[in-house]
Amino acid sequence: MTDTPIVPIVMAGGAGTRLWPLSRETMPKQFIPLLDEGLSTFQATLLRIRDARFARPVIITNHGFRFVVAEQMQMVGVEGDIILEPERRDSAAAVAVGALLAKARGPQAVGIALAADHVVGDVARFREDCMIAAQMAAEGRIMTLGIVPTGPSTAYGYIEAGAPLGAPGAHRLERFVEKPDRATAERYCAQGFLWNSGNFVFCVETMLGELAAFAPEVLAGAEAAQQEAQTDLDFLRLDATAFGRIPRISIDYAVMEKTRHAGVLAARFDWSDVGAWDAIYDMKPKDENDNVLEGNVLALDSRGSLVRSEEILTTVIGLDEVVVVSTRDAVLVASKAAAGKVKGLVEALKRGHHREAEEHLRIYRPWGWYQRIDIGTRFQVKRINVKPGRKLSLQKHFHRAEHWVVVSGTAEVTLDGTVSHIHENESIYLPIGCVHRLHNPGRIDLELIEVQVGSYTGEDDIVRIEDIYART
Repeated sequence: MTDTPIVPIVMAGGAGTRLWPLSRETMPKQFIPLLDEGLSTFQATLLRIRDARFARPVIITNHGFRFVVAEQMQMVGVEGDIILEPERRDSAAAVAVGALLAKARGPQAVGIALAADHVVGDVARFREDCMIAAQMAAEGRIMTLGIVPTGPSTAYGYIEAGAPLGAPGAHRLERFVEKPDRATAERYCAQGFLWNSGNFVFCVETMLGELAAFAPEVLAGAEAAQQEAQTDLDFLRLDATAFGRIPRISIDYAVMEKTRHAGVLAARFDWSDVGAWDAIYDMKPKDENDNVLEGNVLALDSRGSLVRSEEILTTVIGLDEVVVVSTRDAVLVASKAAAGKVKGLVEALKRGHHREAEEHLRIYRPWGWYQRIDIGTRFQVKRINVKPGRKLSLQKHFHRAEHWVVVSGTAEVTLDGTVSHIHENESIYLPIGCVHRLHNPGRIDLELIEVQVGSYTGEDDIVRIEDIYART
């Protein structure tokens, strides 16, 4: 057993497009409460490692998610080092950066690379398995957490386990195999293959040595990006130029399929990567017709289906084995068998320049969120929510005037240097070109309606003069 706590490296920068329209690039699945506990999978991952056997975590995420990450960490009371990737370069880059930072904790440090969008059913067993894997890692192994299949799934890659390694459930890793067809998956299950969870436990010196041997460009780029990194508020922002030179490759291809130090532990906890809507269906409790019904929905003469609505009334009649998901601005209807093809649908939407492919109607900001209510020629109407103590940037617009009507809470408004307080059912007018700022000085959320009028109402007509979130 290792004498020092395991350093968690939580990879939280993915897009999660297979769960569109709920998960989109601006707010992907790892930050959305998908199950009934009210926590995101990212928060659930943090809580699994909130234990004395784990060290302060390293969170690797995209710069666009930095404030969501910080807020969700604060909500569950977990502190950590938040590292910002300038762009997505796949898991090898994230593991390399995380391993370099873990090495600074101590020369014999053991790290665990965890995906932020997975669901684990038994936290106690997860922690126990991590300790077993850490023991093997301290001896120079790179251990994969393998999952005992619950059935012949075609959604996962598989692992063939070899000779035992001396710890319960630990084996040499003979080979990785790609996602198979149904017949091959059935054969793999019969032969005792494991699912590849994509989570790894390793001595950081071993991992860095294997990166140097098999993926030197990845390691060199990670080292340069870290050396030239800059502190941005409470975040460490990796150097964009150096990081952009790192090859886009997964840690499986870069290291795990080549190293002679690979091992696999047959994990004892329930696990899912919630990779598609059919996986969500499998994890949810069913009604008497084997349906999963969530939100404002009604299903008649339908069986084995998932019907979910964020807001609008959604009805289904006479459909079996389907997925229907409706949000404020998009609807998905698919057979459960085709749920894995949603990623291709999103790519087609992007090619068609559909905003809904990547953005939610509700856009999150470090101070809260806004949601468009209506838009037309020369006007736009928004609903704005500002959290207690938060403030927007000091800014101005060249092409639009704004009218703010407070619905609840108190707004502290700075208008050309004059500060005033606007209360519920009161309003203020902001003419074109004025320098203004919105602040919530109260203890409850500030909600207001914003009416924009002008020749152009795009988000890029914002000139930030001062900003506490370093966005100027």
